Amino acid sequence: MAPLSTPSGYEALTVETLPQRLSALPDVVARVGPDPSSWSVKEVGDGNLNLVFIVTGPSGQLVVKQALPYVRLVGDSWPLPLKRAFFEYHVLTRQAVRDPGMVPQIYHFDETQALIVMEYLSPHIILRGKLIKGERVEGLGPALGIFCARTAFRGSDLSMTPADKKADTAFFSGNVELCDITEQLVFTDSYYEAERNHHTPELQPAVDRLRADPAVKAAAQMMLMRFTSGGETLMHGDLHTGSVMCTDTDTKVIDPEFAFYGPLGFDLGMLISNYLMAYFSQPAHRPADELESYQSWLLEVIEQTVAAFYAEFNQLWATERTGILYPPSLWEAQGQSSDGARDALLAHIWHDAMGFCGVELHRRILTLAHNADFETIEDTAARAKLEARSLDLGHTLLLHRPPDSAALIALAKAANAKDLL
Repeated sequence: MAPLSTPSGYEALTVETLPQRLSALPDVVARVGPDPSSWSVKEVGDGNLNLVFIVTGPSGQLVVKQALPYVRLVGDSWPLPLKRAFFEYHVLTRQAVRDPGMVPQIYHFDETQALIVMEYLSPHIILRGKLIKGERVEGLGPALGIFCARTAFRGSDLSMTPADKKADTAFFSGNVELCDITEQLVFTDSYYEAERNHHTPELQPAVDRLRADPAVKAAAQMMLMRFTSGGETLMHGDLHTGSVMCTDTDTKVIDPEFAFYGPLGFDLGMLISNYLMAYFSQPAHRPADELESYQSWLLEVIEQTVAAFYAEFNQLWATERTGILYPPSLWEAQGQSSDGARDALLAHIWHDAMGFCGVELHRRILTLAHNADFETIEDTAARAKLEARSLDLGHTLLLHRPPDSAALIALAKAANAKDLL
């Protein structure tokens, strides 16, 4: 592992130092006020990697996100380059064009300080927290399904010119260290006793069963190969319910620092897996008289996300298929329908999405970074019973991909009824 190092001039922000250091930025002053002594600064970063501050002044509020030169969850024993902020900034600018209004507006970027000053989303809160509380978000599934379709399609050879796509793929190939984290934690560590792994003690019998199956390990490695070699589109790279902020009626996507050119179905599969973990965790969060209704709503969100993805992808296929792949000259220009080709591609994307969903259902329970959906359940025996259902469904998805969202939901319901410990 490379030693911890920082570029000349970099200094991690603190609540005390932030006002003076940012007071010379016109966009900051214009949005919060000219006198830094009147600003209120709160550090709110609860993620695994970065510092995040909310700055409030007489004129308004904004967010400052700064990368640290190590994995915050672990400490300086796990160094991590600051350039991830550079890639996050560039991903956000592309996402803002590909799905306008779905990501925060950027006000300032400082590459040396590895910081991004951006729009403060209010009264939005992290989606995962809303799901744990049993709150609903109107339009959640359609918004995220459309986001996944637009960013996948418009960042691929279906839409981009070959020169632009190749240049962008080369550009983001520098995000090596963040890809390393994904490649290890998501696809590999779940299936052996990796150094930083941890899991609920009572879950051990289910973990043993999972790791005793060579076929599931082979399937997970096949998904890793798809991730490393399938440079089909610019992915968000870490699209889960902690990377989404919502009100009761509005949805935004944040934190794309893991972005990389990879498979078209990656983001969709990772998102669905996090819906499913919210679903499996609900018996510990909801009273009995609310449980069935709320779990049913979560499954409806999955259906709506997938339906919106397909509908938007179909629309983009009809109107924005200007890249090197599936050119209209092969079908429409000859008086033929391309629907069969489109449906075959969508089947390929869905097949991948289900594989990625399967590995994510495993890694968020067994490796380093866990989900609050399960981790906030204090009764570890109860937690383990719910986590075992997630592991079971992940195992099924890796070995037997359901053909559509209806079949996926049937499998989720079946797993939710099992007593596996």
